[in-house]
Amino acid sequence: MKNRISFLSLPAVLMLFSCNGFLNLEPEAALSPEQYLTTEENIGAYATDLYSMFPEHERSTWGYWRTDSNTDDMASPDPSNIFAPGYWRVEQTGGSYSFTDIYRCNYFLNFVLPLYEAGEITGSETNIRHYIGEVYFFRAWAYFEKLKALGDFPIVEKPIADDLEELVAASKRAPRNEVARFILADLDRAIEYMSDTPPTGGTNRLADDCAHLMKSRVALYEGTWEKYFNGTAFVPNGQGWPGAAKEYNQGYQYPSGDIDSEIAFFLKTAMDEAKIVADKYQLTDNTGVFQDSPDAASNPYFDMFGAIDMSKYPEILLWRDYNVSLGVHNSVVEFAAAANSGCGITKSMVDAFVMSSGLPVYASGSGYKGDADLLEITDNRDSRAEIFIKKPGDLNLHSSGGAESYQNEPWPKITHSTSSMRYTTGYAIRKGLNFDGAQSFRNECEVGLIVFRAVEAYLNYIEACYESTRSLDGDAQRYWTAIRNRAKVGDWQTTIDNTDVAKEGETDWGAYSAGQLVDATLYNIRRERRCELMAEGFRAADIRRWRSLDQLIDAPEPYHVLGVNLWTELYQNQDFLDSNPSGLKEGENVSPRSFSNYLAPYHIMSNNRVYNGYNWRMAHYLDPIAVQHFLITGNGDVNASPLYQNPGWPVQAGLGAQN
Repeated sequence: MKNRISFLSLPAVLMLFSCNGFLNLEPEAALSPEQYLTTEENIGAYATDLYSMFPEHERSTWGYWRTDSNTDDMASPDPSNIFAPGYWRVEQTGGSYSFTDIYRCNYFLNFVLPLYEAGEITGSETNIRHYIGEVYFFRAWAYFEKLKALGDFPIVEKPIADDLEELVAASKRAPRNEVARFILADLDRAIEYMSDTPPTGGTNRLADDCAHLMKSRVALYEGTWEKYFNGTAFVPNGQGWPGAAKEYNQGYQYPSGDIDSEIAFFLKTAMDEAKIVADKYQLTDNTGVFQDSPDAASNPYFDMFGAIDMSKYPEILLWRDYNVSLGVHNSVVEFAAAANSGCGITKSMVDAFVMSSGLPVYASGSGYKGDADLLEITDNRDSRAEIFIKKPGDLNLHSSGGAESYQNEPWPKITHSTSSMRYTTGYAIRKGLNFDGAQSFRNECEVGLIVFRAVEAYLNYIEACYESTRSLDGDAQRYWTAIRNRAKVGDWQTTIDNTDVAKEGETDWGAYSAGQLVDATLYNIRRERRCELMAEGFRAADIRRWRSLDQLIDAPEPYHVLGVNLWTELYQNQDFLDSNPSGLKEGENVSPRSFSNYLAPYHIMSNNRVYNGYNWRMAHYLDPIAVQHFLITGNGDVNASPLYQNPGWPVQAGLGAQN
């Protein structure tokens, strides 16, 4: 029930408290709060500990290579239950419904703010305010994680006493738009308190521009969610909204009057906040060329993602520094020249990159060479494809580090017996690769971790602008042109004019919203976001807020993840066969050629739960709430709980979504 938390980043390790997934545990401390939270140094230590809330584990364990798995961008060795209705089930305990991180922030704010206002905290007032602002930011971060997972959620601003009546009252779920507004308000407080330059750490520590970018992210998420789920049970007052069954939510009225006005509010906020960041930060230069030898010119854009010192890249607003000598290390680029820890990009992701002219690959006159020859797949393409997609024979390392066999990119080992070394789709990326073999092949490396990147603000503005007005204003056009210029790709209007959205929709989920194809401009805005943010952890949230999975519900032809073109030429390539000495055994270690020319990693063994393709249920857009939370807040009776289950999920453990 308790998890010790320590300030590992500080010279002195200070054990502060234990906390629980529910609301009612008091902190345990070697020092009492009265002794501890009264100095600038100590409240700074508390705020520093909250940086553990960033999803560092996804990058430090798996690199960029699993953050977008279980989407149409990337595939891991094992498929997710979310695409196998009946396998994702309501749990008895645990789940996303928890308050651990929220409690940590609430305890601090409720104790420290009165002391600060009374002038009882010693130290620099500027620094004290900054640390308070950081805690507001992290409470917003924690609530955004709940918004994405659960939608409606209780808004709790103080630690709760060990009293059942008070706990039950605090468990009333606020409508999701109110949660989003609460997050924006906390980010406003963070901006008010934080400085544009943090007390220490430079871009290793939050500054107010990070909060502006986060506001844009949250507002865009909620605005587009409400737009595409309008009228459904997934928004307040939509048909079947479960919140309406609870007395405390009956007769709910939107703060702005109605849902259309609410959507407009969030989209305008997304634009306003994105513009603050986008106008302040230029994009890192891109030569358009992969540095294929130590003597060749370096490419700052490529190097940015795998740098040890990321402070020299203004586009990076926040990053995590590592220092092995201090016991703080990252394993981000271990296996960097291998199989991406078994997580491969898909044919759909590769196909998303247009030609350098701006033409989609299928457009007349594009000059696309096809995908039968792996050595040519990125020829004359968007430079992001050339830079970040690995091809056999490419030089992965510029200095050795005990891994000579991976000095050059091998032909994909699609039949490797070890899942972490298997090229699941046959495709792999090198985003985040550091050319120093001493970094790439050890468990303790010092490559940094990007948390916030300014280009997101450019993308957020473009999308929010078009979603608001169905047109692109001067700023949106300027930002899109800047992104395209860096990618060394032709005019975005050329891409729009030559896009066949129906063809794109054969593999790209972002071509859809609510089961219908979107227009070519919106699709290409989404495409740009997909290509620029590939493998940075945005895709799963994007396809949910766009409601881009309805077309998978009981589809006549279920969606199959595809990889490299295996059965046209590759299967005859001797170098490729040498990389797969066990041979290509249809239906045993590779998908049958009778099924598709393309490797279908989940259509190999018939006992695979998605062997017949991905399926979806509306309920899967949100997580279910575990039964224990209904029992606790209902004093043993789930029907007496103020909680309500998310749409389509039962309040019974072991059952899958009902619709």
